[in-house]
Amino acid sequence: MPEKILINEGDFGVKILFICHGNICRSAAAEVVLKQMAGEAGRRDLRIASAATTREEIGNDIYPPMKKALNSSGYACIPHAARQTVRADYAAWDYIIGMDDENMMDLKYIYGGDPEGKLSMLMDWAGRPGREIDDPWYTRDFAGVLKQIEEGCRGIMEKTAHE
Repeated sequence: MPEKILINEGDFGVKILFICHGNICRSAAAEVVLKQMAGEAGRRDLRIASAATTREEIGNDIYPPMKKALNSSGYACIPHAARQTVRADYAAWDYIIGMDDENMMDLKYIYGGDPEGKLSMLMDWAGRPGREIDDPWYTRDFAGVLKQIEEGCRGIMEKTAHE
């Protein structure tokens, strides 16, 4: 398998922060997927990261079954330590992308609202507004969730191509 190119540093035109409950499954996987898609497309204009709405998993790596699904699909997992989003993140990122309705409610609380319209859900980017990314912690369908994440990330790649 060819070595995967990951985007981690440089000049950024678009800053994207993925959010989920614990930052060990969905948001961490979305970060890995979009970084790899961007690298393969030669998109060096993206800064991509992820965080949690809670403190439950702070410091933890990607959950092993999620990591297994990523690796099985050809994604190169990078070192990860879950972190919680903070109010200052709102000003630092162009797009803050949650995975489900609960994430969106928590983000509005943490950030004090969404005055600049930066918040969206990942499936909004795939033309499926309001559709949540399933939580594999409960469904145990890590491969299915990865397919949802890939769909949303393809939408991000397309919609940010000219920013």
